[in-house]
Amino acid sequence: MTHRTPVRAAALASALMAGAVTAAEPVTAPHPYVGLWVTSDGHVRHALLPNGRYDEARGRRESAYRGRYTVTGTHIDYVDDTGFTADGTFVDGVLHHGGMVLRRVPADAVGVSPRDAG
Repeated sequence: MTHRTPVRAAALASALMAGAVTAAEPVTAPHPYVGLWVTSDGHVRHALLPNGRYDEARGRRESAYRGRYTVTGTHIDYVDDTGFTADGTFVDGVLHHGGMVLRRVPADAVGVSPRDAG
C-alpha cells in the first residue's frame, strides 16, 4: 500500500518549491533547508517556508502547528504562533527534532510516500 502526503501538504510544498508562496517580509534567497521534511512513516510533515515560517502537519491534522523558524548553522529554532518553542539539528541532510527524524522530500516527489521518495 502506498501512503500519500495529504493534498493540502502537497499543494503547500508545490507552491513553496515553485516560488508561489510569498514572504511577509522580503527574503534575499531561500535558505537551503527550505522545503518539505517528513518522518519515515509520513505522520509528521514540516513545511519550512522561504519566508521564515513553518507549517507542521501531524497525521490527518493539517496545520497542527504554525509559526516561525530561524536557522543558525545547522541548528533550527521554532516558535509556534501560541509561543511554544522547540528546536532541532540538521545532520548530514537529516532533521532531528523532538526525538523524530525527518528527511527532505524532493520537490518532484511531493505526493509520493516518503519511503518511496528516496
